[in-house]
Amino acid sequence: MKKRLTLLAITLFGVITLTLAPLSLAGAQSIADNVCKGILTTETGTVNKNATAASCQETGDKTLSGVIQRVVNMFSIVVGAVSVIMIIIGGFRYIISGGDSTAVTAAKNTILYAIVGLVIVLFAQVIVRFVITNITQASG
Repeated sequence: MKKRLTLLAITLFGVITLTLAPLSLAGAQSIADNVCKGILTTETGTVNKNATAASCQETGDKTLSGVIQRVVNMFSIVVGAVSVIMIIIGGFRYIISGGDSTAVTAAKNTILYAIVGLVIVLFAQVIVRFVITNITQASG
């Protein structure tokens, strides 16, 4: 019975994903444009809805601190996305655990580790911004 419920849940999740994904991507811009928007938003603090991948190549700080900041921003976006996916997977595993204590514990650990990953990325952003700000102020 548990295998049937798991198979049903995975099939339902797959059907929903395959149905909704084309609808959400139909009017959306490319992935590169969206990543560029995210990076520019974190760098400037304002949302530029017209940003494209070309805007990221045109603008940008070519100094070492600018490159480091951009790398940390891209890393943070990737880790943040993976963490959100892992939280969803952990919640899904929790739902289909069927009361099995080992499955519940594993699902809770997945969610906990994903949240810890998000917190670490947040603190990494703060530390890098603090260091870069103090270095640029001291040298300039």
